Amino acid sequence: MNKRIISFVTIFILLVSVILFSAMSGSIRVTFMELIQGLISGTNNDVEVVKDLRLPRIIIAIFAGAALSVSGVLIQAVMRNPLAEPGIIGVSSGAGFMSMLMISIFPTLFFYTPLFAFLGGAIAFFLVYSFSWKSGLDPLRMILIGVAINAIFTSLSQTFNYRGSYTSSMVQEVTTSTLSMKKWADVEIIVVYGTIGLIFACLVFAWCNYLALEDKTVKSLGLNVNIARFVISSIAVLLAGIATATAGLFLFVGLLVPHIGRILVGTDHKVLIPFSALLGSLLILLSDTLGRIIIAPNEIPASIIMALIGGPFLIFLLRKSDRIYGT
Repeated sequence: MNKRIISFVTIFILLVSVILFSAMSGSIRVTFMELIQGLISGTNNDVEVVKDLRLPRIIIAIFAGAALSVSGVLIQAVMRNPLAEPGIIGVSSGAGFMSMLMISIFPTLFFYTPLFAFLGGAIAFFLVYSFSWKSGLDPLRMILIGVAINAIFTSLSQTFNYRGSYTSSMVQEVTTSTLSMKKWADVEIIVVYGTIGLIFACLVFAWCNYLALEDKTVKSLGLNVNIARFVISSIAVLLAGIATATAGLFLFVGLLVPHIGRILVGTDHKVLIPFSALLGSLLILLSDTLGRIIIAPNEIPASIIMALIGGPFLIFLLRKSDRIYGT
């Protein structure tokens, strides 16, 4: 059987398994049959608690993982840099800072947090891209400037955590990397915006493939490079912004998942983008589930679990394979 098909089927089965395990495990335990019957009948109190508290965070983890992973794929395609990802180059921190700023000033506009996050991510990406341009794009310079932009927005965000006000605590909940106490209203936001972004990402796979070539070659093929980069970047920022605004700051996902994807399914973005969405969903949901049950009833933020899993795994993959970026 084709390696790509095996990879897709394996990740899909693992994702479904983790979804079921996450829904049934925790301080309240239910069996599979109790879960199904309770969701249908609505008469099981334990299942109602699972429905109201556990299912929203599962759905948010799935969409956040997909959004961040695909955003990483798109940003790497635009920058032609395998080290680029929303967290490292400051897109996520810019989105988080703008969300904090606007909610602090206009608390009643909470529902429009994704739009503020998109604006903040776009500003961060524009700064990285503009400061990196010097007779062309240099991958190393781009990453270094991205790290600096990320540090600036992160430090600005942290200043809001020391004001001791109610707004400060509310803002901190917006950008925290733990998925506890998420509501169905949060699910609605990330599902709507995330689905739009993921659909658009799948539609621009051909442009992503073209951008792996030199600009002169791409232009000779009839593609406007600047427009392609702008459109793909906008989609990437939208995905990273909505994930940050709803689920919090998750570093490393957009870096790790595309690397694994290229090893398993190749560099064709027609396949890489949907596979990265599945794999990213699996990793974030697995991290959140482990963080929720390891030291129950206390929780470890999913971002910490993600870093503990992802760091050694990425080192292992890089040691075992030379297929990192491109063909």
